[in-house]
Amino acid sequence: MTEHISRKELKKDKIRESFEHGAEAVYSHSKAAGILVAVILIIVVGYAGWKFYSDRQTLQASAALDDALKTFNARIGLTSPSAESSDISFPTEQARAEASVQKFSAVADKYPRTNPGRLARYYQSLALEDLERHNQALEELKRLSSGSDKELAAMAQYQTANIYARTGKTDDAIKIYRALADAKSVFVPRPLVLVELADLLRQSNPTEASNLYQQIKKEFPDNTSVSERADRGLGMIAPKS
Repeated sequence: MTEHISRKELKKDKIRESFEHGAEAVYSHSKAAGILVAVILIIVVGYAGWKFYSDRQTLQASAALDDALKTFNARIGLTSPSAESSDISFPTEQARAEASVQKFSAVADKYPRTNPGRLARYYQSLALEDLERHNQALEELKRLSSGSDKELAAMAQYQTANIYARTGKTDDAIKIYRALADAKSVFVPRPLVLVELADLLRQSNPTEASNLYQQIKKEFPDNTSVSERADRGLGMIAPKS
């Protein structure tokens, strides 16, 4: 009888242990689930906070860029009597360019991770180019060329090639134009790059330039402005009678 009771008690103990282990498992799983939910909430709240901050920064950068562009596009000369009080004007192009550099630099430095901030860096390079501060302009363009924004990088490379072409670095400019012609950029269209390349080759390699002009006319027959520019280029290559 004692043996029978001990077995019965042992059975009860096993049932109790099983129940306790089950309860521990449920509690553990519940605790783990609670931790997981808490982590997810932290991530969601963190992302929402980051998104709010990012959107706010972009909005502020956009407003600052618009203000800088007003300076960049300001009139040269005295303000007319009929002009609004908000109109901006500068006595010389150099004064406007210098003011633009400062404006764009401030936007780019304050909002470097926003699209308006990166675009401000691009316009800063254009203003520096207007001041013939080519080396500084090239430094800014180089930063954009190595960025993750492919379209902005193409724009920066195009301006880099233009500076090289104007400063006598013809071979470097030709190399960039050739690469851009095959890049199929939206903001740096192929016909524009090809005609720039043909214009640059007109002196050093008139045969290739002539072939490029003909290619442009065949490849882009509906692009009137490019076709007309190609015709002018061919006219400059043709021997004068």
